[in-house]
Amino acid sequence: MIRFIMSFFGGIFSLLTLGIGMFALSLGAVFWMYGRDLPSHESLAQYTPPTISRIYSVEGRIIDEFAQERRLFTPAAEIPDLVKQAFISAEDKNFYEHQGYDPRGIAAAVVDAVKSRGRDVRGASTITQQVMKNFLLGGDRRAERKIKEIILATRIEETLSKEKILELYLNEIFLGQNSYGVTAAAQTYFNKALTELAPHEAAFLASLPKAPSDYHPVRNADRLIARRNFVLREMFENGYLDEAQYEREREAPLRSVQAGDFEPFQKQLPPRDYFTDEIRRQLSRDFGEGEFFSGGFSVRATLDPEMQVEAAKALREALENFDRARGVWRGTRKTVDVAALETESAWRAALSDVDVPRDIFLENQWYPAVVLEVGETAARIGIEGVPDDEDGHWIPAEDVQWARKYDYGQDKLLGAARVADDLVDVGDVVLVRQMTRDEDGSFIRWTLRQVPVVEGAFMAMDVNTGRVLAMQGGFSYQHSVFNRATQAERQPGSSFKPFVYAAALDSGYSPATIVVDAPIEINTPQGVWRPKNASNTFYGPTPLRTGIERSRNLMTVRLAQEVGMDVVGRYAEKFGVYDNMSRVLANALGSEETTVFKMVAAYAMFANGGERVEPTLVDRVQDRYGNTVYRHDKRACVTCSDPAIPAGSSPRIVSDRERVMDPVTAYQLTSMMEGVVQRGTASGTVNLPVPTAGKTGTTNDAKDVWFVGFTSNIVAGCYIGYDTPRSLGSGASGGGLCGPVFQQFMLKAVEKYGGGKFKVPTQCQFIKIDRFTGARLSDGASGENVVSECFRQGEEPLFGIQFDGGFAMGSGFDIIQPNGAGPKRVTTSSGRTGIVGPKASFGSMSSGGLY
Repeated sequence: MIRFIMSFFGGIFSLLTLGIGMFALSLGAVFWMYGRDLPSHESLAQYTPPTISRIYSVEGRIIDEFAQERRLFTPAAEIPDLVKQAFISAEDKNFYEHQGYDPRGIAAAVVDAVKSRGRDVRGASTITQQVMKNFLLGGDRRAERKIKEIILATRIEETLSKEKILELYLNEIFLGQNSYGVTAAAQTYFNKALTELAPHEAAFLASLPKAPSDYHPVRNADRLIARRNFVLREMFENGYLDEAQYEREREAPLRSVQAGDFEPFQKQLPPRDYFTDEIRRQLSRDFGEGEFFSGGFSVRATLDPEMQVEAAKALREALENFDRARGVWRGTRKTVDVAALETESAWRAALSDVDVPRDIFLENQWYPAVVLEVGETAARIGIEGVPDDEDGHWIPAEDVQWARKYDYGQDKLLGAARVADDLVDVGDVVLVRQMTRDEDGSFIRWTLRQVPVVEGAFMAMDVNTGRVLAMQGGFSYQHSVFNRATQAERQPGSSFKPFVYAAALDSGYSPATIVVDAPIEINTPQGVWRPKNASNTFYGPTPLRTGIERSRNLMTVRLAQEVGMDVVGRYAEKFGVYDNMSRVLANALGSEETTVFKMVAAYAMFANGGERVEPTLVDRVQDRYGNTVYRHDKRACVTCSDPAIPAGSSPRIVSDRERVMDPVTAYQLTSMMEGVVQRGTASGTVNLPVPTAGKTGTTNDAKDVWFVGFTSNIVAGCYIGYDTPRSLGSGASGGGLCGPVFQQFMLKAVEKYGGGKFKVPTQCQFIKIDRFTGARLSDGASGENVVSECFRQGEEPLFGIQFDGGFAMGSGFDIIQPNGAGPKRVTTSSGRTGIVGPKASFGSMSSGGLY
């Protein structure tokens, strides 16, 4: 009997032993089979999650951010313990104890599944397993994936520290509202940094990983509160909160950005504009689009926010003034279904869905509005973001009488508007702003506005460093993202002429050189080309200075022919205006297209004395770890670390920039362009309190108008024209349209950045000449026609030589003597008076003047 019992239990023991052995072998075989060909877990040691790239202004304020996934990477050492404790309590309370997987958790999950007959299948994944799933495996719920997950989890626990695993998890997880990682989520839900979170807010975030869409703080508030309080209880039971804290935090109300309790972080950012979008475009080209959108770059932009506001304001005013002077009402051409106007909530919801610009501030903020009712003379409107008052908001008759409505259906212009009904209909979506009194800003009425059809661009930069301070690529970025400062290729017209004159001055010509202003005929494959001056008149032999001041086309063509278009082309390419300029004479008058960005950068080299300067929108780019990967300013500060620098002295900065033109040439050209502002084509619109130089540009039929100008430290340029080129009108000109934009902006720029006299090269010797005849005058001569001109030291200037470009000087045309071009009375150094002039004619040569 005893032997039988012993034999029975021995058999049972053997069977169990064999079974356990077989199970172990089977389990080992399964793990061996699935453990082959697994993804490398070692790559996680070098893993860097996709992170937001942010752009900062010169003041260090965030002005824009770009990302594929909205994630802000935070190292484990900088994540507060409170946040870690909340997620560990919610997801894996044995995190610091297990070796990658939790057998107790797995067993409990199996028991629950059996009890519920498969209805209650809950996860038993540790944080380490979730890291494996998120990074290396898929999200399916098959047993095969769970086995691989456990294998990888045990391996990664041997490779990485617990803190590194937690860092990967807390920066990678999706927490809803397009937020990845705890730092971005804290900003999205509370507009707070991680260090500012209260325990109930940390528990809020820890409630989200399993199913963020099921725990929306508004739609699923009760469910979220229950889950949040569960996490708080776990934190209490795990010893992370004392009882008093637990009770207090459990009773805290559910507050979030989504519920309107906190202001959204995005509200602190200015609307995206042309400047930051251009940075995005350039850095995506330089670093690669994928790297820029996911690399976590910290970009310090050159943008001066104050100057950017002034640039937008100046350009918008010019465009709107031009548009309203046309007297045509186009509106937005958007409507809201009349049925949606019955209730305020309905029309507000409908209006919020209409795609119209919301980034325009001109005098006051522009708002989208919908016409709710049209009365006898006025129209009642509902305004987005503005509460209705007792009487409603109205557009009165006097606000529409400037315009005639364009009927797109009939393709014609209707009669002049007398009442609101003549311009708008019920359901029309319009743009409006408050009209206020200049003296005290008090409200007058709401006024209709519209985005102009005419467009333009403006840009300003530092002449010495190339730092772009402001860039406005159109009237409204939200209306049109096309950046006309960098992307619009337009004809610069006469604003290109300084490059022709620069080529001539560097080739031995001087500001006093005489060039014939007379008719020209040139045979081309397209027929005979007869260039003309804007005035359709001819002025005979004229000095270079007057030619550029008065923007004489015929002189410029003759000068380009004398110097050679190959030389002119090389100069334009050296200054970066063109990559490969066509060598045809018409291009001397700016007929080949370029951009505002290139023109402004090129003019900066005139202003800084002829040194190459590369325009930049970015001072510095740092990677996610703070390492500088790009720095624009390559100059060396020789004495920055010298403690013996005298008080009131600045450190010595050494630049090895390339010289692109002789400093004397740069000064001569600058001095001549000062004449453009003082008495030439820009004299009626540009008048700054510091020395200013520049050049206007107006193309054929005034399709494009320009002004590019500079002070001693700031260069700025403006272009205005239709996107599909057509005439701006017979009276349009660069001085008349772009001059005021430059003037308005530069008044503020001079107020902030100052300005002084242009630096005079040591190689200059000054000789006074008559600006109409080019005749040499005595050192003591004075008068409105007298100019002190810079000539190269050591070179004896030749006066009276006349150039015609090799073109025959025909007859049968009138030569117009400019006002003041006849005989002039001047005062000599001895105090006596003398007569200079009249201007040289085709039959005479000036041999100089008074000495």
